[in-house]
Amino acid sequence: MPGAYLLAILAGAGCLALIDARFRLGFWRSPVRSAVAVGAGAALLLAWDAVGIAAGVFVKGDSPFYLGWDLAPHLPVEEPVFLVFLCYLALLTAQGLARLRARRRREP
Repeated sequence: MPGAYLLAILAGAGCLALIDARFRLGFWRSPVRSAVAVGAGAALLLAWDAVGIAAGVFVKGDSPFYLGWDLAPHLPVEEPVFLVFLCYLALLTAQGLARLRARRRREP
């Protein structure tokens, strides 16, 4: 089913947004800082992908789950969406762990 991979990434991002809204870890706590962190991380990883593609290390595999749109050779449209998802997940994980550590320090 074309587009299933992209839909799965977007569904996962929606679930992360619900967790974020519930616990106010990222965008619901500080939207500008979160956008800068996620955007900068995704841009760095996308540049890393570009270097890997140019070196011939990264190639796009064939899958019926891809949408079939490429932004560049060996760079499917799903890749930057996944990188944003990955950075958002890292942001929420780091903030959640920091909050747990702070809570443990306060408890006797």
